[in-house]
Amino acid sequence: MPEETKQKNTNTEPTVQPPVDTNQGAAQVVAKSVYGGKSRAGGGGRSGGQRRGGGRPKRDEQTDEFEQRMIDVARVTRVMAGGKRMRFRACVALGNKKGKVGIGLAKGADVTLAVNKAATKARKNMIEVPIVNDTIPHAITTKAGAAKILFKPARKGSGIIAGGSVRIIMELAGINNITAKILGTNNKVNNAKCVIKALSSLKQPKKPIKQVTEKGGVNTPPVIATPHLMRGQESQE
Repeated sequence: MPEETKQKNTNTEPTVQPPVDTNQGAAQVVAKSVYGGKSRAGGGGRSGGQRRGGGRPKRDEQTDEFEQRMIDVARVTRVMAGGKRMRFRACVALGNKKGKVGIGLAKGADVTLAVNKAATKARKNMIEVPIVNDTIPHAITTKAGAAKILFKPARKGSGIIAGGSVRIIMELAGINNITAKILGTNNKVNNAKCVIKALSSLKQPKKPIKQVTEKGGVNTPPVIATPHLMRGQESQE
């Protein structure tokens, strides 16, 4: 018995370790020797790197209904103790051309950062615009700071008769027929704020009251005699 065991021990060959590649890291070599080159399973039995449902879609793949337009980009400086600090200011307008529009103003170290911050602010400051027959329901004059703008509804086919930032915001809001006139400053940012103030102050018109007669015609509501009309009648007499 002892001789047989000695012969068996002498016949067994020593195990040879695989050569270690110095280009690979120590962690990769150990993992390969333990798992045999197979991908490690994780996450409750699912294969590594795979998620149920394909995972969350990337930001670029997400559909966005809002259209983004640039109103103004400027380079601004601030005097600090060690010198001047230069930054960029961006004014961005967002709208879905269906009655939703908003503007945002932000600063950043570069133009891309400023535009992204302004777009985020514009998305948070959306307003609903009442639209009647592709135009505004009534005329309005709005003043915001040094900006003063006159807005008038226009008939179908007139188009947007406006310039500067007023035209950009009207297109994004979905107003296709309007007449506007800038009466104050030509600053784009102030005019954009004035346009948003005017659109937010518009009122939805009420339905006109119609009276149907026995013959099938329609009568308009009776006119109420006001002191102004009474004075006009007295002056005519």
